[in-house]
Amino acid sequence: MSELSPLVKRSLVDQALDQLRQRINRGVWVVGQRLPTEPELSAELGISRNTVREAMRVLAFSGLIEIRQGDGSYLRAVVDPLDTVKVLSQCSLEHARETRHILEVEAIGLAALRRTEEDLVALRQALGVSGSHYHGDLDTYIACDLVFHRRLVDAAHNPTLSELYRYFSSVVGEQLRHCLNVTPRRQEVFDLHIELLDAVEQRDPERAKALSRQLINEP
Repeated sequence: MSELSPLVKRSLVDQALDQLRQRINRGVWVVGQRLPTEPELSAELGISRNTVREAMRVLAFSGLIEIRQGDGSYLRAVVDPLDTVKVLSQCSLEHARETRHILEVEAIGLAALRRTEEDLVALRQALGVSGSHYHGDLDTYIACDLVFHRRLVDAAHNPTLSELYRYFSSVVGEQLRHCLNVTPRRQEVFDLHIELLDAVEQRDPERAKALSRQLINEP
């Protein structure tokens, strides 16, 4: 008797993606390196150019490669950002809180030292919008609050911190949603945001970090 066929047959594009990702993981190409052309990859992998093209589009969408029209494809990263998002989506509330203490608190301390007048204008605007929704629809408030917190991190003027926080902000949003669904919103908690902005404006990093910790522990 012949073996049973798998219930789900993997497409040629999925198989091509596996082979390309394996090469990236093995370090066959380094970040910034120009990848082989579609005909070269087609011959190497033993698949059609159309399949290669579709696989490359998926890699470009996930941020692993950059396709430059008329120039070729270049390796942009060795870690798939979509895999990172999947891991973050499984983060527990306690792990989210711990990570915020490590990432967000320190970034806000830097923001208090490095913020510009332009940063302050953007922060005041974001906090005003957030405040207008504090007692309204929860999802709208969370979206506005995340804008304020992202701008705080951006005020540290460290692109790496900003990029990390953008990936992590979805976890922050879920943490807030969980807590605010259980605990009623209190004005004194929102007022901590006002005090936090004041500490950043006054260039007081230790006060800013202390207020950030308080907010994280009591959203």
